[in-house]
Amino acid sequence: MITVQNLSFSYSKNPFISNMNFSVGKGEIFGFLGPSGAGKSTLQKILIGMLPTYEGSAVVNGTECRGRANRFYEDIGVDFEFSTMYEKLTARENLQFFSSLYDKRPRPAEELLHMVGLENDADKRVGDYSKGMKARLNFIKALLHDPTLLCLDEPTSGLDPTNSRIMKDMILAEKARGKTILLTTHNMQDATELCDRVAFIVNGKICALDSPHNLIMSRGAAKVSYSWLDHGEHTASCALDSLSRDEKLKSLIAENKLQSIHSSEPTLNDIFMDITGRTLL
Repeated sequence: MITVQNLSFSYSKNPFISNMNFSVGKGEIFGFLGPSGAGKSTLQKILIGMLPTYEGSAVVNGTECRGRANRFYEDIGVDFEFSTMYEKLTARENLQFFSSLYDKRPRPAEELLHMVGLENDADKRVGDYSKGMKARLNFIKALLHDPTLLCLDEPTSGLDPTNSRIMKDMILAEKARGKTILLTTHNMQDATELCDRVAFIVNGKICALDSPHNLIMSRGAAKVSYSWLDHGEHTASCALDSLSRDEKLKSLIAENKLQSIHSSEPTLNDIFMDITGRTLL
């Protein structure tokens, strides 16, 4: 679906994206992870044909992005971080207008509005929508022409937990329909939950690329921590794969003296900091 080779891009004399190489398979959710200003959104703009002055190669759906024609966008849906709707128009009018820009027969607007719980607000002006409502409407706008590739830029940014859950469920539903999805985010929890593979991007370079699970497990196995009372509270820990050799833990279990026990493993955010030395802020 996507092949990037020796990709470089600069806004000035200094390179902003440098010598990137990766590929994305059909039906995959691929995440670009990194702090603000790392190059994530710029990379996505290259892949949707907005920045043609790059060096190297970026091929999407068999088309070199710098040479794309209008037909290129028939199979690409884009959901920017900020709403691109016309706020003086209603949600229904916005969907009617944007669907008219494509040759493909659009998905029914009523079906999409129902999917995101906006069917009762379809005739309300978008300017009167809350941020969460705009985010959901912006997302289904990207689905109108049933594209094979979705490019999502911070799709859960600023959403409350309920709307964030709705958004993530919709993304997974589109993956189940066979869509390929590019997800740009600095939310490591979203990436862990949604992505098949992720690329850590810092200063315009890919520092690591693998599945979230492999990245986490490559930096140390899960640990088990436990506590007990013996003239005060005591704690200890051991690797998950060494539980059977922990004599103290075995004796506490046999004597029913454990106060607490829990397992833990590094998060994707921990791995990002370990590999890059950077935070995501």
